[in-house]
Amino acid sequence: MPPVKRALRTGVLVTATALTGLLTLTGCDPGKDTSSSAKPDPGPHRTATAVELPPLHAGFDYQIGGAYTPAADVRIVSRDRSAAPARGLYNICYVNAFQAQPEERAQWPADLLLRDADGKAVVDKDWNEALLDIRTPDKRRRVAARVDRWIDECADKGFDAVEPDNYDSYTRSRNLLSADDATAFITLLSRHAHARHLAIAQKNTAELAGLRSRTGLDFAVAEECGEYDECGTYAKAFHDRVVVIEYTDSGLRKARAAYGDRLSIVRRDVMVSTPGTADYVRKTR
Repeated sequence: MPPVKRALRTGVLVTATALTGLLTLTGCDPGKDTSSSAKPDPGPHRTATAVELPPLHAGFDYQIGGAYTPAADVRIVSRDRSAAPARGLYNICYVNAFQAQPEERAQWPADLLLRDADGKAVVDKDWNEALLDIRTPDKRRRVAARVDRWIDECADKGFDAVEPDNYDSYTRSRNLLSADDATAFITLLSRHAHARHLAIAQKNTAELAGLRSRTGLDFAVAEECGEYDECGTYAKAFHDRVVVIEYTDSGLRKARAAYGDRLSIVRRDVMVSTPGTADYVRKTR
């Protein structure tokens, strides 16, 4: 089992009218606790835009495997970029930013797929996804230009935020990519997301959460942080602005026991399937 399970994706997109937490240029979060422990880190890029942050400790559903009508308790939804936002909720748009999904691999220029010494594409075998080559400033700019178009689609559809997946792909790169490559690339995406008035999430990658001031990331989407005792790392770095997906009952119990009154937590099936299918699971307790 990999250290973090990543659910099956279909495409990418979502949003609506944001609910809470307008992040202004000063980093103020109106209507929320303004003590020093609760203030969001303003990050390096918020000099010309304002973005809406997800509400704290709110009902959450992870729908990247297919959109459906959210339950009455839900205020935050994450959906694939191919979907539409959920009306009246805070919507997060899923984008696979660091790896090429199998059906999209041929659409990428060959030199933007990470290759080993033999010229073979380096593949995340769990999901059959080729890693993207972000080793140089020029390649990072070229990859970002393509991902930015997806971010633009998210903004145009009315999403409130973007969730770039596979920030941790450098850990599966056979040492060809570094954490510095990943942070340099995510910083480019942060700048573009903020320019389009979208908040941007750090997806997993607890070891880089402390770099949010450098990267400009606004909140976290954390898979199985309860199961792997990582929720505290995200909670500290993002001042409890964290949405959590657990894929086991034990993970849900652990996350709720430690952070049930602070973070937005849901238990989903690992395939993030839709209601009416055999594997569908959604629990909050």
